[in-house]
Amino acid sequence: MIRLVIVATFAAMHLPAFAAEPPGPSPAEIVEAAPAADWRTIAPQDLLVMELAPHAPGSLADAGPRRVVIQLMPPPFSQGWVGNVRKLAAAHWWDGLSVNRVQDNYVVQWGDAADTKALPTGLSTVPEADYELRFRQTEFLGRDTDWTIMDLRVGTGAPDGLRPFARAFRNAGLFHSGWPIAEAGEGAAEMLFPESHAIWPLHCYGTVGVARGLSPDTGTGAELYVVIGHAPRQLDRNIAVVGRVIEGIEHLSSLPRGTGALGFYATEREHTAIRSVRLGSEVAGLPRFAYLATDSDSFARYAEARANRRDAFFIRPAGGADTCNVPVPVRQLRAAG
Repeated sequence: MIRLVIVATFAAMHLPAFAAEPPGPSPAEIVEAAPAADWRTIAPQDLLVMELAPHAPGSLADAGPRRVVIQLMPPPFSQGWVGNVRKLAAAHWWDGLSVNRVQDNYVVQWGDAADTKALPTGLSTVPEADYELRFRQTEFLGRDTDWTIMDLRVGTGAPDGLRPFARAFRNAGLFHSGWPIAEAGEGAAEMLFPESHAIWPLHCYGTVGVARGLSPDTGTGAELYVVIGHAPRQLDRNIAVVGRVIEGIEHLSSLPRGTGALGFYATEREHTAIRSVRLGSEVAGLPRFAYLATDSDSFARYAEARANRRDAFFIRPAGGADTCNVPVPVRQLRAAG
């Protein structure tokens, strides 16, 4: 199903005095009120669970477990790399390796810092063409899935000097099965009726991608990173997105910054050890997680509230929002009874 949602935007010149606007619910309140039917359960086999070593004894930090839960990217995106990640997790390949890079306002990276551990057999070599998905109009319109196109822009035009940026980092949001997606057209109408089109997953806060060397290397998935800063959209279509952290990102984003070039740790003692990485289906007692369906009325109201905050704290609505500033809500499901 393709759903086109035009989020009401309020340019300041068209607004009455903000005091005349009745207060509206906050995004969090909308999410809290969303009915159970608007949530989609994430299958355990689509989760990656990383257990980091605990903090050193005597540390001022919390001495409890450090678990990071990652949701893997669903089809049709990045499936060659996602398949490799599944094989690496099944082989317990990351056990005993480490977090070896923390670059401020950018990424945390983990894998084999020494580059000496043999990879499991059967990993795919994925072509650069798979950084994006291309299809024709008839193929797109024939897809039976939850594509949502959401207009989050303030206006329809941009100054001549800004048009290249508007095309590359546009604010019209496309969502697929709970994931933010970018597209190559000029607007929502163009998205619905293209002759040929390209779409790709975004690098937002919490996005997990595949580290690589210089082209034509595309990475195997053995070295992964997570975005911990402002969305580095310049990485889109230059590197594979394979997932997003849905719980425990604070255990990565709070790590000491690397002292070497690009945030790599200069000494082994700076590394944070990885105890294990498992598919969620292998982890006993793992909570169930769900995301707010992006083709639901609740998500449309939530996105509009993110673009136009009218709850008590805000003085005036912004009139728009970057797609990465409309993070898809994910929550643990409450146990029955």
